[in-house]
Amino acid sequence: MSAEATTDSSPSLENCAPLVPTQHRRDGRGGVSEVTLDLKPLNPSSKYVKLNVGGSLHYTTVQTLTKQDTMLKAMFSGRMEVLTDSEGWILIDRSGRHFGTILNYLRDGSVSLPESQRELEEVLCEARYYLIQGLVEDCQLALQQKSEAYDPLCHIPMVTSPKEEQQIISRCSKPVVKLLHNRSNNKYSYTSNSDDNLLKNIELFDKLALRFNGRVLFIKDVLGDEICCWSFYGQGRKIAEVCCTSIVYATEKKQTKVEFPEARIFEETLNILIYETPRVPDKALLEATGGVAGGGGGPLRAGDDEDGREHRVRRIHVRRHIMHDERPHGHQAVFKD
Repeated sequence: MSAEATTDSSPSLENCAPLVPTQHRRDGRGGVSEVTLDLKPLNPSSKYVKLNVGGSLHYTTVQTLTKQDTMLKAMFSGRMEVLTDSEGWILIDRSGRHFGTILNYLRDGSVSLPESQRELEEVLCEARYYLIQGLVEDCQLALQQKSEAYDPLCHIPMVTSPKEEQQIISRCSKPVVKLLHNRSNNKYSYTSNSDDNLLKNIELFDKLALRFNGRVLFIKDVLGDEICCWSFYGQGRKIAEVCCTSIVYATEKKQTKVEFPEARIFEETLNILIYETPRVPDKALLEATGGVAGGGGGPLRAGDDEDGREHRVRRIHVRRHIMHDERPHGHQAVFKD
């Protein structure tokens, strides 16, 4: 129960006397009682009001309820009907979970907001219902700051099946980068530096996941058919792929070679930020593309931005990977892009 103890004199109620219904019973046919309600002004000398908000009981003053221009002021200034129960509690058909927060804001002009985003949204909903504009703005600002703050933890989902992978990518609103590494897929021996390169790919994945945490979803797959392969997704579809393995003929037998195309991987990670919503200026991306923060290229004509976006999307839609070369023994492998 929320209560406000104050010795201040009640405000003048000449123009804002609340209407409280009184009950009159008359017997109907069959002995059934019928209730009619007549609204009468509250006694101007009464300072206190008992509120029953969805079963949550609050005790406050008319002064608090009429302090700001809200729906509560309209209720207690005669502009709206108010209903009471048999014990004199004024009924408000609304959840009372956050009504204490509403009252505290009306009393002080500010209030401590909950940390949980869900509770913040609930308080915002109540503030909009009661038409408390100041509290609405405070809640919206808190939600905006919470959305801009990055999670201090970096979560990396591990794919357990192709179906789960598809669900994660299709439901994610962020760009997605997936690293598939499955060393057991190899049926040949590795070249001398393949193990080191495989480890470098995994280390780069961890660094990129930390660098773009909160903006890009990074996932790992250790069950796929490739030995080491990067995939980049935007808006639920694959945009580019960098396969880091190839077959070489350095000896009489075939060997598997794992590459570490660091520059290409980093480039595709920057390209995938095009699909970020909302798009956030990135210093590394601006430097890599020769852009200037703030968009100093002058005003764009109508349609220029859309055309430029389509051009870049078409460019990065090209499937990029190192082709496996199956040349006869004695020929060096040729990597195509």
